[in-house]
Amino acid sequence: MAKSLSLRKRLALEIERKRQNDRVEKHRLRSLFWECTLRCNLACRHCGSDCTSSPSYRDMPAEDFFRVLDNQITPHVNPHNVFVTLSGGEVLVRDDIEKIGLGLYRREYAWGMVTNGMALTRRRFDSLLASGIHGMTISLDGFEPQHTYIRRNPDSFQRAVEAIRMATAEPTLAFDVVTCATPALMPQLEEFREFLISLGLKRWRIFTIFPSGRAATDGTLRLSDEDFTSLIDFICRTRKEGRIAISYGCEGFLGGYEAEARPSFYECHAGIDTASIRIDGAISGCTSIRSDYNQGNIYRDDFWDVWQNRFEPFRNREWMHKDECAQCGMFRYCRGGGMHLRDSEGRMADCAYLRLYGRK
Repeated sequence: MAKSLSLRKRLALEIERKRQNDRVEKHRLRSLFWECTLRCNLACRHCGSDCTSSPSYRDMPAEDFFRVLDNQITPHVNPHNVFVTLSGGEVLVRDDIEKIGLGLYRREYAWGMVTNGMALTRRRFDSLLASGIHGMTISLDGFEPQHTYIRRNPDSFQRAVEAIRMATAEPTLAFDVVTCATPALMPQLEEFREFLISLGLKRWRIFTIFPSGRAATDGTLRLSDEDFTSLIDFICRTRKEGRIAISYGCEGFLGGYEAEARPSFYECHAGIDTASIRIDGAISGCTSIRSDYNQGNIYRDDFWDVWQNRFEPFRNREWMHKDECAQCGMFRYCRGGGMHLRDSEGRMADCAYLRLYGRK
């Protein structure tokens, strides 16, 4: 049975709601994602981007990104307060990542990346460190059978594990592992946690797969509501144990589990303090959100003007207050959930709260 929402927690949510309103009003840019490539060295079953080895969009030239950063972003921010994340596709298929990273480092931006680990050799890892990389996330979706099923490459598990061993041994790196929990992994969650701890991992994030991209028609990847509740219970138990800093991802509001399955209350940061530049130059809240919600394009618009004046769908989410959300008393706290879960018509693809508590 899902955990009830106590009066004390509801009062805390009201306080947090006021803080979120303040963050929306000020919308200070803190996180910038650059989708620098859609090329990838894997063809994962759950990919929302449906990346291929030869995508329709070429890699964005680094000079285009730095032109925007230098002329339209840096004059308005303190680089020390904005974290730049390189995303894809698989970032390491680009052979100029070190040069890009060094350019960010010299501009005093902390930077990081998300990788599947396939191309993260010792030599490449050392070159990234020399380029000033600050943060890294590596994907590992279970033991070899579960991970290989999702990633569809027989070498993917071992390469990811080797990459994790390197990253955990580097004290200067802010590092975590992200795992997509599937039905096949659920019976082995406890064992998998111990395995990650044995690798030296300190921080672990778990996501669930929602019906989008390649996962839209693959029922083998999606947890039942019962399994989803068990997953959140597992995360809360592990957090209380304190041996590894675990948290649930940004999929949505969790009711009575808020501030227990994560270190803080739920908030979708897209368009509030998080922006992205997509492979085609589109300006959005984060790269996981559908292109329907793009707010401009760096090849025709000034990024800072777009950030300041065109993010209304992200900052005023009353348009989400329809369908199931219109009947839900939690809307004032979740504000409609993650923007990445909305389709072109604004319909919700998945709701964590409904999965835990049902339709009430």
